Amino acid sequence: MGLLLAALTASAGCGGGSGNDSASGDVQRVLDTRAAAVRDGSEREFVATQAPADLVAGERAAARTEFRNLRAVPLADWAYRVTGLRRSGDRATADAELRYRIEGYDKAPIVTARTLSLARADGRWYVTDDRPAKDSSQQLWEQGAVLAVRGEHSLVLGVGRPRDALRHYAELADRAVPAVREAWGEDWSRRVVVLVPKSLDGMAGLLGAPASGYRGIAAVTTGEAGGSAKAPADRIIVNPDAYGVLGAFGRQVVLTHETTHVATRASTSAATPLWLSEGYADWVGYRGTGRTAPQAAPELARAVAEGRVPTALPGDGDFGFGGDAGALARAYEGGWLACRLIAERWGEVRLGEFYRAVGEHEKRAGAVEAGMKEVLGTSLEEFTGLWRAYVRDRLG
Repeated sequence: MGLLLAALTASAGCGGGSGNDSASGDVQRVLDTRAAAVRDGSEREFVATQAPADLVAGERAAARTEFRNLRAVPLADWAYRVTGLRRSGDRATADAELRYRIEGYDKAPIVTARTLSLARADGRWYVTDDRPAKDSSQQLWEQGAVLAVRGEHSLVLGVGRPRDALRHYAELADRAVPAVREAWGEDWSRRVVVLVPKSLDGMAGLLGAPASGYRGIAAVTTGEAGGSAKAPADRIIVNPDAYGVLGAFGRQVVLTHETTHVATRASTSAATPLWLSEGYADWVGYRGTGRTAPQAAPELARAVAEGRVPTALPGDGDFGFGGDAGALARAYEGGWLACRLIAERWGEVRLGEFYRAVGEHEKRAGAVEAGMKEVLGTSLEEFTGLWRAYVRDRLG
């Protein structure tokens, strides 16, 4: 499955070009064997690629644990591709891409960078360590044994959570998918993958980011903006610490919001401002719930009551997770009210058309203005005035 590398330069490792070429081919074959073991569900073959105890103590026990952690994940494919090798005698470090697909959800592989340490004994290379490359994120099974729960429209993968709790996430996701389909339409996978780590730190590990930036954030969605139909499925990653303090209504809104990001991903691009992408996701999340504007936008309502009506639509910088929580809430609420205004004044169909029209542009400059002119028949300046009046009227 893996591809053999072309000749490596002498600077890639010790021992000269031809020796390193041979080593890279040998390492690729070891990783091909390791990948085949994962695909075939063979623990014995997987463990056999790991260094034996007389070479590195404890490595095979660790490999056995890693394989069992991964066992519940319904994989359609798993493969490595060596991209670089640094060798020093009987030790080597390989840079590699891990590509995997989840059965029924990923149309294209998830690709993640890995760094593998290897040792050579009796003419064979063995893996001694397999870890995320620098600046890459963890995978869920690296945090513990994965449990999998399938819903009608969802797959929930969790670590350190009881099966009943994961089933609850699946129920919420199964309600979210039809709600999003009704608002957005059929042009998406209509399935979601939800990852539930044990804690906030686990969430941060999956995102490859500091935990401090996501404290209080209930969930995020990862994926490829503007992705084609062949892009891998997005992942909804839950922060169980923040999610756990929400009531039943809030939990459903959050899952519906994140599912909306999955649905709209292919129509979201660098041209799409966050007030539109986040506002639209909130609009779908609250759609049909009967929540009033003051109930759904309490922080902005408080600001309006104090005479602080925003002068402009929220900027992307207002959506930073690490800043003022009140300002972040007002940004989300302002985006939601903008989308709610479009839905009420121009209709829900036009709101979806506007979203798609903005995303079709390659660059941010002029995208919103063009979308408003083409779809809504208005200008950004005029719309901003309407939105400010709408905010005052609904929250004043």
